Amino acid sequence: MGYLVHILSTAGIFAILALALDLLVGFGGMMSLASGVFFGIGAYSSALLLKAGWPMPVAMLFGMGFATVLSLVIALPAIRIRGVYLLIVTIAVQMIFTTIVQNWRSVTGGDAGVSNIPPISIFDWKLRGLPFLALVIASCVLLLLVMRKIADSPFGHVLRAIRDDEVGAASLGKHSAAAKLAAFGLSACIAAYAGSLYAHYTSYIDPHSFNISLSIMVLLMVMLGGAGTLVGPMVGAIVLTILPEALKFLPLPPGAAPALRQLSYGGLLVIVVFLRPQGLLGKASAHRRTQ
Repeated sequence: MGYLVHILSTAGIFAILALALDLLVGFGGMMSLASGVFFGIGAYSSALLLKAGWPMPVAMLFGMGFATVLSLVIALPAIRIRGVYLLIVTIAVQMIFTTIVQNWRSVTGGDAGVSNIPPISIFDWKLRGLPFLALVIASCVLLLLVMRKIADSPFGHVLRAIRDDEVGAASLGKHSAAAKLAAFGLSACIAAYAGSLYAHYTSYIDPHSFNISLSIMVLLMVMLGGAGTLVGPMVGAIVLTILPEALKFLPLPPGAAPALRQLSYGGLLVIVVFLRPQGLLGKASAHRRTQ
């Protein structure tokens, strides 16, 4: 039972992270490989501030706010570019973040990481096991409802217009720069919340938990489930979280599991690209409009 709760809790955290990225990729058409940055900022901020004596809600909110502000600083010079150029910028940001976290040992602990992070607590009631899973599920449901409201709002329509034809949207008086900045900020805020949950759940974090591999994996979750569908990226997160766990039960020689996991990820992505390029839950017509 404990193992199942652990898998579901982890899948739920990554579902929140995938939902955050879907706002950029699925609705704004902005490819990003910096999810690990904002996920890590939320985790480190919440963990370090809590250990320094800050109240837990304040520590988590600070991490979310800091990630939002930093995302706006990063997005400001990048809002006029898109496609592969924006992707390159986010990769550079991811690499810079990883380097800083690894070398700022006096604060982050370097490669040794931060350990003994207290769990989330409500009035001295520590959320572990099923109570923590309930919090994660409630967060997923609440965020999904909020994101659906955003998708149906004028802001959501502007984002989709920018995704489909930015020049045309601008000619109609839509402020694409402001919409992009808002999308970056909101996405970073949600990602930082997921990072806070992750840090307090695992009780240990290090730079390797938030590197470029994580950002690639989150993008795969979004593309696998179906960018722009909201539910699809969450399904993709669940699939790609459960898949490596399922491989552990196969009778494999030592050291073969990681290689097989990477092979499975690559094979699954190739299959989706050829058979379901719009993702598991995406619509073919919607995919054609984004080409």
